[in-house]
Amino acid sequence: MTVAQITETLDGTLLVGQELLGLEIRSACGADLMSDVMAFVKENVVLLTGLVNPQAIRTADLMDIKVIVFVRGKTPPKDMLDEAAANGQAVIATKHTMFVSCGKLWEAGLRSGGTR
Repeated sequence: MTVAQITETLDGTLLVGQELLGLEIRSACGADLMSDVMAFVKENVVLLTGLVNPQAIRTADLMDIKVIVFVRGKTPPKDMLDEAAANGQAVIATKHTMFVSCGKLWEAGLRSGGTR
């Protein structure tokens, strides 16, 4: 599933990362605890989170996660978006809850979870 397809599936808004719309994503990880992301994430993963603080962007960068979806209508501030853009990350915002977002991605064919 591409970043463009993820954005469309989640009725999302791409905030940064236009150049990554064609990037292929193979799994998803839904977490608000960044320690869980660090412990269980795979490659080519989209991170879904409601944690809107710099640690979400930094953890994603550390784990080489190129796509972050902020759920529940949360939108990160400009400084976080600037950091994500500098890291080469795409950031998507959706009004859907974490549960609904994960379900929509599953339904659309993204079947691998972010755990090892």
